[in-house]
Amino acid sequence: MPKSPTSFFWYELMTTDLDAAEAFYTDVVGWKAQPFDGAPGMPRYIVMNVGERGVAGLMTQPDEVRQTGMPPAWVGYIHTSDVDASTKSLKQAGGTVHREPDDIPGVGRFA
Repeated sequence: MPKSPTSFFWYELMTTDLDAAEAFYTDVVGWKAQPFDGAPGMPRYIVMNVGERGVAGLMTQPDEVRQTGMPPAWVGYIHTSDVDASTKSLKQAGGTVHREPDDIPGVGRFA
């Protein structure tokens, strides 16, 4: 777990070419690719490892994201002990929630 409740703890690349991204980060950076078999029906997801530790994930950019004009990009996730309370607090402070809290089976809750 992160050292503080506001530490970045996971990074994810949303890309239009998953195979090329996997090859680049494997061949050039030296990360080891490991397919993540999540819940049935989940799109292909690759966990990138340094040694035995997962450091990032790679996924195809969802159509709804691509349609907004957002280019492929890295996204950082910030740890919180209570996703729902943090999301509510963000809204009350005038922040924008781009994805409501949801569960990733076998992983945890995120927003």
